[in-house]
Amino acid sequence: MRVTISRADLEQIVTAAAGSEEEICGLLLGEGANIREVRATLNVAPDPARHFEIDPAALIAAYRSAREGGRQVLGHYHSHPSGVAAPSATDAACASPDGSLWLIVADGKAALWRAGADDAGQLRFTSVALDSR
Repeated sequence: MRVTISRADLEQIVTAAAGSEEEICGLLLGEGANIREVRATLNVAPDPARHFEIDPAALIAAYRSAREGGRQVLGHYHSHPSGVAAPSATDAACASPDGSLWLIVADGKAALWRAGADDAGQLRFTSVALDSR
């Protein structure tokens, strides 16, 4: 599976991450395998330098909009200011195997992951091809 995102949206995320010592985060909105919009949100985690938590009000508003015919919430993005563009142990502890997309940015690089379940129903992140146009 390949997921598409506009080059401008991807650059927006990478640029925001490069300018922050704290984890940035936001929502990935669209349909199917097409990210049509990235929506920056506040990181409300108690320690935003080491963790992210999307502002619950922004998340609720996005799901409400989707129910009313707006773009679907496909997943979210966040950065690892001092890590790599791969799910961390903290990410794994906070994730659900719900099929959502996780776009992770670190050191000027972005990688896309899907939070799914293995044969035993346990969380497993799988790499997803990201096509920026």
